[in-house]
Amino acid sequence: MLVLVANLGSTSFKYRLFEMTDDGAIDDIQNARCLAKGAVERIGDAQSKCTVEIGDWSNELTMSVPDHGVAVQACLDQLTDPENGAIENASQVAAIGFKAVHGGRLSGVFVVDDQVLDAMAEMNAAAPAHNPPYIAAMKTLQARFPDLPLVAAFETDFHQTIPPARKEYAIPRQWADEFHIRKWGFHGASHRYIAFRSAEILGRQDARVISCHLGGSSSITAIENRQSVQTTMGMTPQTGLPQNNRVGDFDPFALPLILQRTGLSLDEALQELASKGGLLGLSNHSGDIRDVEQAASEGNTQAQLALDVFIEEIRRYLGGMLVALGGADAIVFTGGIGENDTLVRSRVCAGLEQLGIVVDSSANESLRDRTNDLGEASFHAGDSKTQLWVIPTNEEVIVARQTLHALKHS
Repeated sequence: MLVLVANLGSTSFKYRLFEMTDDGAIDDIQNARCLAKGAVERIGDAQSKCTVEIGDWSNELTMSVPDHGVAVQACLDQLTDPENGAIENASQVAAIGFKAVHGGRLSGVFVVDDQVLDAMAEMNAAAPAHNPPYIAAMKTLQARFPDLPLVAAFETDFHQTIPPARKEYAIPRQWADEFHIRKWGFHGASHRYIAFRSAEILGRQDARVISCHLGGSSSITAIENRQSVQTTMGMTPQTGLPQNNRVGDFDPFALPLILQRTGLSLDEALQELASKGGLLGLSNHSGDIRDVEQAASEGNTQAQLALDVFIEEIRRYLGGMLVALGGADAIVFTGGIGENDTLVRSRVCAGLEQLGIVVDSSANESLRDRTNDLGEASFHAGDSKTQLWVIPTNEEVIVARQTLHALKHS
């Protein structure tokens, strides 16, 4: 069975095509083969770039792509290229799976229908950068491909196992019950992959693992028995760790002061926090950690402060995860920063020897030269009680498995 996994932006469509070799469980991540990947950029502009990679063959074309329906058709046309295509015809694709963000009252994996779209729309205010473009694209695809099932795999799904005491806010009960305000957690597909893959590496299904997904958007999750038991993001993807340009945790009672002093409306202030906060706001330079580190190394004090705050927030939450788990068998770094930033990994783990966390500095520095075919490598010292790993995540294969599972049980 072939599944197209989609990652949508308001003006972009990125995808991977998976061949599912059986109908195993969601965690059967080995039995999924990526046949192709591609993207359509600048949807809605006069001209859009459509790219595809199938094995050693790649193709790029420029055309008018007014909406996501046309984008999917362009992708299918490239995938069925007579000479180099991955499939013979578009009807072979069984479904499109989406790494959807926030379904509020619906948290799980669902074949998209009006109920799913309505639940997503209810959460537009909580995920304004994600839900509206997904809803619009899904409706367009439903109209253009009525016989092609769409599956929404919500990022909140993996965190449903978190105990109530760790996901409830201290707010009036009515707000929680009527408006579904609680700590939902996100990056679910990434943390689920790390849960399953780390269990394979450690040879233990009951392993206590702290998954550090660090990138443009960052979160940390405590995992036990391959289940989420604590996470840093709350009601929205804006919370928890500072992001590249999102604020992270922030006292809501500071907002009235900001509105009063600046004259901004509430919507304008929230937009500032969502686009000019995080590393960008702290450094007053850039939201990209590479730029921030470079500027800090050149003596930029604001950039150094941004880096220090980011590290301290990771360490603060890491401590909470260690308490939630009663210690950790492994700490895993993933995402663009987690996988590639030697300095961040080193500073996060520094001085934690009394907690059984000991870094092999040489192994951390040379990590890129020691990875296996999946890009994985460890960097803990021989006397470290907690293993330290870099494991590249694979959110798409998780969504592919979830999509297949939803089709089989719909």
